[in-house]
Amino acid sequence: MRQAIFERLARRPSSVGELAESLPITRQAVSQHLRVLKDGGLVVATPDGTRRIYRINPDGLAAIQAYFQRIWDDALTAFQKAVDVAAIDPE
Repeated sequence: MRQAIFERLARRPSSVGELAESLPITRQAVSQHLRVLKDGGLVVATPDGTRRIYRINPDGLAAIQAYFQRIWDDALTAFQKAVDVAAIDPE
């Protein structure tokens, strides 16, 4: 459900009510998921009258991208080392 909320926010900023209308969960459940995403730094909220508008936090998204890039770089380095060893000792 968090992924669905995150994907909707990636398309457009929304309030809890707007998100709840398009999901099969209650407003309270949407709020709980948003709290987790906000605590994780993935979304931010800005006040708009009596409601809050949630949107993707670009800084949080950049941190995730950097994390996965490091994992990918480490995997490629390990693969290259394995290829180099296999080329030297093909047994």
